[in-house]
Amino acid sequence: MRAQSLKWSGAAGWQGLQPARAGSASLILYVAGREALEGGERHRELVAAHPGAMVAGCSTGGQIDDADVVDDGVQALRLDFDATVVRLACERLHGEGESRVCGWRLGMALAAPDLAGVLLIAEGLDVHAGELVSGLRDAVGTQVPIVGGLAGDGPHFRRTLVGAGEMPPQPGLVVAIGFLGSAVRFSHGCSAGWDAFGPLRSITASEGRILRELDGEPALDLYERYLGPEAAGLPGTGLLYPLRIWNAEEPEHDVLRTLLGVDRETRSLIFAADLPVGWRAQLMRGRFGGLADGAAIAAAGAGRHGAARQARGDSAAFIVSCVGRRLMMGQRVEEEVLAARECLPPSMRVLGFYSYGEIAPHPTTGRSELHNQTMTVLTLAEAAG
Repeated sequence: MRAQSLKWSGAAGWQGLQPARAGSASLILYVAGREALEGGERHRELVAAHPGAMVAGCSTGGQIDDADVVDDGVQALRLDFDATVVRLACERLHGEGESRVCGWRLGMALAAPDLAGVLLIAEGLDVHAGELVSGLRDAVGTQVPIVGGLAGDGPHFRRTLVGAGEMPPQPGLVVAIGFLGSAVRFSHGCSAGWDAFGPLRSITASEGRILRELDGEPALDLYERYLGPEAAGLPGTGLLYPLRIWNAEEPEHDVLRTLLGVDRETRSLIFAADLPVGWRAQLMRGRFGGLADGAAIAAAGAGRHGAARQARGDSAAFIVSCVGRRLMMGQRVEEEVLAARECLPPSMRVLGFYSYGEIAPHPTTGRSELHNQTMTVLTLAEAAG
């Protein structure tokens, strides 16, 4: 495998564009702020410059370029495989109610006995990401890892874009990229690093993603009491205080959920994914060192399987971190990226973005699912012959 970084800026245009090598399976992944992708010019330029290559990308809450976090331009990664088959499937969502069937259709387009892993990039707002992943998992099987994230729109949460193949970036698209064959090394890690505070509670009333009560008390009342003056900024300040939830019968299978909306009339909170009645819950808050440690754990987990150590040619990493982590860390956000980068080989090409949701196998169960407020790291390489 060969990996090459590409960049676009308004001043210099594209740097590093080259035609696809005959006979190679070329994949080009790109990330950028929404404004840079509106109109589709950057996507069409990548497609035109790389005939026969598969091109996919999304809008973000910030781009990860090696060990840096940037907001300008377009960052991209080109991968040429020698012994790996790469397939791209794309579906359009017409509302979050279609999420599960959308995932199943994507999975059926990729399903194969030698499918080693799936990279999933999805619309970031009008989607039920948990159901999307469940549908995809149903089609490809629970043993196939699914890694990726939801497109972002900075801190605005207004409009997210995904582009794939001949379709330029637009709302409502979901793209799944399958890596097939015995040569590919598809390794992953996922971790958070948030600290718990406040007592353990029970979810006593909810409807899907709408949290109505904790311990019989309106959910918004509890958040206002614990956040104090910061509660005036909800839902925005809620990104800094995710909710950890878990089934009491599976205490090690915990996940974080991000607060996305507030219904002040009903005193309810709207989260990124379902919060089942009867599950336990606890508020979380961030600490710079803790989030950086979580990033390092995710990267170390992705490198544990030896993707780079036994590679033929180059290796690459695709990092997806939550926009809430970026907002919490502020000017110190590069600390978590650097912590992850230091756990990866110096020669590895690194591309990533800040997302509205991360997708990866759970570190305990191994089951692929939606996460919030985590860092997810995917490493790709081909085994030496």
